[in-house]
Amino acid sequence: MTAQAPFDGLLLRIGRLNYAWTNTESLLIHVIAGLAGTGKNPAVIIFLTLNTTRARIDLVERLAKMEATPAAQRRRVLDLTGRIVKHSALRNHYNHSLYAFDPADGAARTITMRIADRKDDIRVGRPRAIDAGALADIDAAIASLSALNRDFWQAIHEFRFPV
Repeated sequence: MTAQAPFDGLLLRIGRLNYAWTNTESLLIHVIAGLAGTGKNPAVIIFLTLNTTRARIDLVERLAKMEATPAAQRRRVLDLTGRIVKHSALRNHYNHSLYAFDPADGAARTITMRIADRKDDIRVGRPRAIDAGALADIDAAIASLSALNRDFWQAIHEFRFPV
């Protein structure tokens, strides 16, 4: 096994995390269509026009909170969106970081691409080691997003939202 193999394994995990995230986030299209009382195609346009996950979730949550939305539907949708939001920090970290690895042993780390404004200075590029705990967090998020995806589909079918 080469030193590159552990880093390749990390990249595979991050790819799976992105797939699970994107596949689950796209289900908001059906929820938008159902809550807004429109078809799937207009909901796709709305979804794609909102260019951040946060904006899409805000829209879904606001539609769910409308007076006309049945209480059971509101609770279910807000639970689902709350669950996806819980994974956003992890997903954002791995999507908005640079990666570095030690070519000798394959040890990897992320370098956060954010500016942290402090009182007297700024900090850029905080490194974070990718150890067994970080890998376990990624694996847990992938499993959780997969379960969330199934729960979204169950709600979409139960509430007869457009598919």
